[in-house]
Amino acid sequence: MSRRILARTLIGGLALLLSACQDTQAPFNGKDISGVMPDLAFELRDTNGQTVTQTDYDGQVRLLFFGYTSCPDVCPTTLAELNRVMTAMPTDLRDDLTALFVSVDPKRDTPQRLDQYVHFFGDRIVGLTGPEPTLRTLAKRYRTTFGYGDADEQGNYDVSHSSAIYVFDQAGEVRLLLRPGMTRDAMVEDLSRLVRQGTS
Repeated sequence: MSRRILARTLIGGLALLLSACQDTQAPFNGKDISGVMPDLAFELRDTNGQTVTQTDYDGQVRLLFFGYTSCPDVCPTTLAELNRVMTAMPTDLRDDLTALFVSVDPKRDTPQRLDQYVHFFGDRIVGLTGPEPTLRTLAKRYRTTFGYGDADEQGNYDVSHSSAIYVFDQAGEVRLLLRPGMTRDAMVEDLSRLVRQGTS
């Protein structure tokens, strides 16, 4: 092999290597919060009234979202979009993704009500809740909060809460913050990348 051909081969191989490195180090579309917040940890009740912890969903990329079933806009819009995102995931990756919808309105959100609500949005969305002090501790763990408005004559009230979606990898380590305004394709790209990182 001549020196010229050898040089071209080496340059071509180096270019491919650099390209591969750039692809693996490309930034996520969502906000990378790796190491900024604690790992996933909770002890809550599922829609069967059973106590569950983060270990019940080990091996999954998990999306954590705080809300409540009486939410008039943010929660149904977000959960519907999450269902579309999970449906748009590559077929071989869908079973490696679970959304955890944590209701911060335990007074009204019974296991039965929560079960009916989350199932409306798809079978990859899990409904969880717990006593208010437990929920406040969990919210504080991820640097957010929630509050209750005054009840009207019928006993209805609003609950203020964050619209952020926290993403944890298969090991339970915090990785991403998905914010309002992200496109479906951007979320699918990020979540697919995380799933593949954990299974490679």
